[in-house]
Amino acid sequence: MRAFREAVEAGDIDAVEALLAEDVVFTSPVVFKSYPGKAITTAILRAVSQVFEDFRYEKELAGADGRDSALVFAARVGDRELSGCDFIHVDENGLIDELTVMVRPLSGAQALAAAMGARFDEILKEAEARTV
Repeated sequence: MRAFREAVEAGDIDAVEALLAEDVVFTSPVVFKSYPGKAITTAILRAVSQVFEDFRYEKELAGADGRDSALVFAARVGDRELSGCDFIHVDENGLIDELTVMVRPLSGAQALAAAMGARFDEILKEAEARTV
């Protein structure tokens, strides 16, 4: 999805948020459960944008129906290189209703999990403030 890619590359999380459906479901690469809702998804993406260094998209793939996309990326968390993919599905209104992220290798995923875990209280506070 071009608009999502451009917003992420620009570091414009407010523009990313505008692309999310209220009922978006975010599936993390390092946590078993999914996170439903625009507020928590936005808070997670804001934190990830601060954790990832040297982030860049390398490839964009689109499904035949135009509602599914995959954005392949590379980044670094501390001294760990990782590659990953954002799988995006849009609803009938063109808003993102599913965002699934996968990363590899395991050492990169572990570094991401540790960095995000250290920020998770902040993430939850931001999400709560957005839902009030």
